Amino acid sequence: MIKKQLNQDISIQLKADYNFNWLNRFGQVFTVFDQQDSGNISFGIESEGVKRFLKYAGAETLHGSVSPELAVQNLKQSVGIYQELSHASLVNLLDHMEVGDGYCLLFDWFDGEVLHNHWNFPPPLKYEHPDAPFFRFKQLPIEKRLTAFKKILEFHVHVEHHGYVAIDFYDGSILYDFTNYQLKICDIDLYQKKPYINTMGRMWGSSRFMSPEEFELGAVIDGSTNVFNMGAMAFSLLGGELNRSYDKWEAGRDLYEVAIKAVEKDRNKRFPSVEVFYQEWNKRDS
Repeated sequence: MIKKQLNQDISIQLKADYNFNWLNRFGQVFTVFDQQDSGNISFGIESEGVKRFLKYAGAETLHGSVSPELAVQNLKQSVGIYQELSHASLVNLLDHMEVGDGYCLLFDWFDGEVLHNHWNFPPPLKYEHPDAPFFRFKQLPIEKRLTAFKKILEFHVHVEHHGYVAIDFYDGSILYDFTNYQLKICDIDLYQKKPYINTMGRMWGSSRFMSPEEFELGAVIDGSTNVFNMGAMAFSLLGGELNRSYDKWEAGRDLYEVAIKAVEKDRNKRFPSVEVFYQEWNKRDS
């Protein structure tokens, strides 16, 4: 492991030394996220009082599960996804470019906290520690959490309308601003155009949110798959996560019936699309 000092206050951990002098052109680094398995390193950067979020691939990260070359390829491919799926609930891509020996994406800064902050609050602290973002989110009034979940659904109806399927969407893809009660979605790098087939077996993602077909080589990944994903998210934010009993559910019987149908193991018993799920959710959410 190499510990690389970026400035007096900020250091990062790498597998091998890397030149980050190019960061200076963007401003002063005030925070870093270096524990992702994507092979990316992300930075909070401030210049002339304006904060930005910079996601970079090219360095050999400590926790990366792919090569720097593949991380660069994945990041470049994600540019079109962010551009095509631009939405009020998605982090806003400002620019993208080759820098150093790799590639970066530059976003507006959103002053939110990621709900799955595994580097500071690994489970069970995520669910128990009073400072953990997920724990704090679960203490919010149910109305605030219902509003947040509806934003997630609305974005994924938008995703569906543009012919994409969500891949690797989980609570680590959600940023929440506890001051203004605002939500943003991030890290949609692996979303794919339909039709899409599972070529991996066990696909990218958190098993807490994944449908059976996301573990099945050759399975179709489509709207029904994303319905399962949205249902699993409902149980995470509004219920007992993997304990999907009504006893752990906090949003009433009507919405429970919608959510439990969404997470049917038999895809033919689910709603056929996120849009249909969203419409049924709205009928019951009154």
